[in-house]
Amino acid sequence: MAEGEALKVFLFVPNIIGYARILLAAIAFYLLPGQPGVAMSCYGLSALLDAVDGHMARLLDQGSRLGAMLDMLTDRLATACLLVNLAVLYPGAASLFQLSLAVDLASHWLHMHCATLQGGRSHKAIGGRGLPILRLYYSNRPLLFLLCAGNEAFYCCLSLLATGEGPGLCRGGVGLFRAGVWLGAPLAALKFGVNLLQLGAAAEALAAIDASERPKKA
Repeated sequence: MAEGEALKVFLFVPNIIGYARILLAAIAFYLLPGQPGVAMSCYGLSALLDAVDGHMARLLDQGSRLGAMLDMLTDRLATACLLVNLAVLYPGAASLFQLSLAVDLASHWLHMHCATLQGGRSHKAIGGRGLPILRLYYSNRPLLFLLCAGNEAFYCCLSLLATGEGPGLCRGGVGLFRAGVWLGAPLAALKFGVNLLQLGAAAEALAAIDASERPKKA
């Protein structure tokens, strides 16, 4: 591909949105120690733009492998940084956050690798076609958005809860941040379960690819 054509891919609208997501995430983690409220607002906006770049890619027919990889790496690394921060804020639960980080990175990386070997442009295109639950997860955009948004909201509210309860929802009642943790916890648990299924399915798919490529014995 000519250099000019490659440059066009870098300047696709969804990819520019992806660069903005990276910038917002970087600002969020820079501000997090001193201004957690502003930091989580930037983080949340970065996460919400994840839905926008995919919509623009379909609307403008500007889907690309670069964009798919940029999208996944931004999601995974932003979540990883947030989990590292949570491990510092809640040292007693550090091992749980480390487990969540490891499963999240491993499942998505292996799934993306299998999708590439199978000819997909992104891990969402292949989407765990061997398991009905994973097919539903990747084909049902509202469900995908709900679990991902709930997972991120849980981690964000947990970060903010370390600074206080947040605005009270009612007199003498729980604060907004604690309520967000309670509401997001079941969705975060479901997302973790999906990641485990994805990890197992991707490992099985990779083993199947290995088996098919081995020379047949007479």
